[in-house]
Amino acid sequence: MVNTIWIKEVSRESIDLVGGKAANLGELAKNRFPVPSGFVVTADAWKLFLEKTKIQDEINKILNYLDVEDSNALKEASEKIQNLILSYDMPYEVILDIKKYYKNINNGTGITNLPAKAASLIHVGRDYPFVAVRSSATAEDLPEASFAGQQATYLNVKGEKNIIQAIHQCWASLYTARAIYYRVKNNFDHSKVFIAVVIQKMVNSKKSGIIFTINPVNNKDEMVIDAGFGLGDAIVSGAVSPNTYTVDKTYWSVLDKKIPGQKWMLIKDIKTGRTVKVLLNEEKSKKQVLADEEIIVLAKLAKKIEDHYDFPQDIEYAIEDNRLYIVQTRPVTTKKKVEEIKEEKIEGEVILEGIAASPGIGIGKVKIIKDLNELGEISEGDVLVTKMTSPDMVPIMKKVAAIVTDEGGSNCHAAIVSRELGVPAVVGTQKATEVLKNNSLISVDGTNGKIYSGKIEKSEEKIEEMSIDVETKTKVKVNLDMPEVIDRALKQNPDGVGLVRLEFIIGANKIHPLKYIKEGRRDEYVNILVENLRKIAKPFGSKPVWIRTSDIRSDEYSELDGGYLVEKESNPMMGWHAIRMSLDEEDILKSELKAVRKLREEGISNISVMLPMITHKEQIIRVKEIMDDIGLNCDLGIMVETPAAVETIKSLCETGIKFVSIGSNDLTQFILGVDRNNAKVQGLYDEMHPAVLKEISRVIRKCKEVGVEVSLCGQAGSREEMVRFLVEKGINSISANIDAVGKVRNIVAEEERK
Repeated sequence: MVNTIWIKEVSRESIDLVGGKAANLGELAKNRFPVPSGFVVTADAWKLFLEKTKIQDEINKILNYLDVEDSNALKEASEKIQNLILSYDMPYEVILDIKKYYKNINNGTGITNLPAKAASLIHVGRDYPFVAVRSSATAEDLPEASFAGQQATYLNVKGEKNIIQAIHQCWASLYTARAIYYRVKNNFDHSKVFIAVVIQKMVNSKKSGIIFTINPVNNKDEMVIDAGFGLGDAIVSGAVSPNTYTVDKTYWSVLDKKIPGQKWMLIKDIKTGRTVKVLLNEEKSKKQVLADEEIIVLAKLAKKIEDHYDFPQDIEYAIEDNRLYIVQTRPVTTKKKVEEIKEEKIEGEVILEGIAASPGIGIGKVKIIKDLNELGEISEGDVLVTKMTSPDMVPIMKKVAAIVTDEGGSNCHAAIVSRELGVPAVVGTQKATEVLKNNSLISVDGTNGKIYSGKIEKSEEKIEEMSIDVETKTKVKVNLDMPEVIDRALKQNPDGVGLVRLEFIIGANKIHPLKYIKEGRRDEYVNILVENLRKIAKPFGSKPVWIRTSDIRSDEYSELDGGYLVEKESNPMMGWHAIRMSLDEEDILKSELKAVRKLREEGISNISVMLPMITHKEQIIRVKEIMDDIGLNCDLGIMVETPAAVETIKSLCETGIKFVSIGSNDLTQFILGVDRNNAKVQGLYDEMHPAVLKEISRVIRKCKEVGVEVSLCGQAGSREEMVRFLVEKGINSISANIDAVGKVRNIVAEEERK
């Protein structure tokens, strides 16, 4: 059994003994790449600890029935296991080895074999150095799974006692919540993943950063180098904005530079040895970190490392007193699927313009629908032209070539449904039903919001679309309301469903829930929901599916059979719908909750309930009482769609909800006082308005403070600038339209890498 070993003595073949990080460092050191000297406390030491304490069975019991999608349960299990590990002492023989190797770390190898008297002479007057203590799991830094950042790292550690404590904490970090979750999602057996710990001399870097030997954004054969002032932890963690240089690997030239300005850096305090944060003056903050010559030297070294492994590498480097060190390398596990798709371009006579609502080009005959009774006149391949679509038009919307409306904005009913169905759409034209003529042939460009006369020839230009298949901290989910589009959604490989709107199922069925209730047909309503929700939720397996209880406005659903049971309202957006209707007509809510209960009884346990338009905590409390009465036991969450919910978010969280989803569509209109369905004021509707961003930021911050999962499911979640904002603020997940999931995932991955 080998408890400790010098880094220079290990190689790639030693991964089972020293873990991925240490194996890679040892491989580099043996091949004379500049690696700081150090040693490894091996996986054998960890196994000896498990053997002596006999705690593996207890760990397994904690994990056996753990639902990793239950964030609270996952956190609790992680804390139990880590406390268990830290409650036992490290084996005495391991402690002796650590002390012996630490004394000789300045020399690297050999001295540990000298007689004690000779070794003591060498140590006279020597000050023990500061070291970095890094976890190195045996399933880490593999080509198929990086496990990067899953376990602990401690910088500027000095002294035997402190190093032993840091190593012990690294052992415990094998069971952080994120590490447990990652192993489950990647099908790794917990009990077969062991941990080693790397102890290296600390590089007091003046400059540091990361190198990707292949462009991680577009998969091109370019090198991307991030560089920042100070210790590398600030750059690796994404706490500062580094310089970014793109390098041509063929001609060794700098293709691009981005210098956003670094406001602060981390350094080692000379007096205390602690890592401290130091502000940079304006001149230094705007300075290019690496000179062009340094960039090329660094790039060429990185290319040698890539060639050695014969695989693209993700490398961390540090520069101290003009000496360059490699402190980590691992395979690039951000795999991209680059597919050729066709971008359609059209030119011709523009007869009408509106708001681009759903991308693509659709060509067909105009069918103007002014009354629902006229829907039968539409054939497959026609263009649906109407004042505004309604939920009971959904079956027709599935088969048309395109959709054009007089009214509406980018978040109206027509826009949302069109995007989900993949049907090109232009909304808010104001006069489509007047200008366009029945049975005339038109071409609808939903990408640019233009409508052309006649059939326009399309030129096809091949472009590359990237979909990143990568594990990101920020989950990317999908908005999914109709079983018919489940295959399209699954192809995007989302991390679950962040929004299922029951009203789309209701609209397709054409009967208002109140009619079922008033006629004593509750079971029929329950069964319709069960049948459709099963088709949506079951294919997602263990991935979470959040089902929102019905939000049926009087204007949108008045044409349903039974819609007459709801009084006309002057301001339906702020009227009797969502949780307000559900609690006034509790049989509707009970039926929807019973549908969820039935599905969970079938074993579909990935579904949870989400409540729309919450403004008072008493609403949540009453729903929880109803859930208890009918025997429904599942996670409960709420939509945050009003300023009232934002301002009282802490109080709402204290009711015991497990998650929150920000409904940016309604939240934006209520904050700005802009009707999102009114084309005339669409110029004022902006999810990126400072007031909206401030409220979203507040919700994320308050939810994270109390451990409540927070997501966003509105149309804004498909906008690049909003995605970057949400990732920066630390949101847990984003739920996007089907056609935007790949794009959002790419942006998330890029932003997290920064």
